[in-house]
Amino acid sequence: MRLFITQFRRDLVLAVRSRSDAANPLVFFVLATVLLGLGTGSELVPGVIWVLALFANVLAVEGVFRRDHEDGTLEQLLIHAQPLFPAVVGKLAAHWALSGLPVAVLSPVAAIMLTGTTTGIGVLVLTLCIGTPALTLLGAIGSALTVATGRGGLLVAILVLPFYVPVLIFGAGASTAAMLGDPVAFQLLALSALLAACLTAAPFAVGKALAISQEY
Repeated sequence: MRLFITQFRRDLVLAVRSRSDAANPLVFFVLATVLLGLGTGSELVPGVIWVLALFANVLAVEGVFRRDHEDGTLEQLLIHAQPLFPAVVGKLAAHWALSGLPVAVLSPVAAIMLTGTTTGIGVLVLTLCIGTPALTLLGAIGSALTVATGRGGLLVAILVLPFYVPVLIFGAGASTAAMLGDPVAFQLLALSALLAACLTAAPFAVGKALAISQEY
């Protein structure tokens, strides 16, 4: 638990110091939501918001390990952080708090602005709060595999986008169904199951991927 808290605090402090890196995905999300929403029907708005949240996540997650790789911290983490699981979870939790959580917080404003109604807003926020951590966990696997290449952006997208699809389907599906007044229980349960699976397996996969990329 101490290792988790230490890593979480460290990454939050570093992200605050380099504000531009943390702000870029959020700026993209806001601007793209406004531009695409201008020509989008209200029933498509939840899907648009979810797709943009996905691409904002891809932009953010590409650099989750880059700074640590460049300054040698990642190598030290692999050597000394045993077990690696809490350190990885702490790092990814900090990353989500600075990228996925703000998207979820901003989504009601974007949805109300584009649709003019509050119908389904609660479900939209809930799905993003469940789904964006899953996106972060999945994206971190691709980022860990490509961190040593120096050109992870496109490679991360190619690696992880297929795994993002189920999260996108259930998240956007639940949000759209809520706006239309349809039942959403199945989609929410499926999305929660995906998050549980990612929480269980992804940190171990990230640890192995980091070890491979750093040749440990």
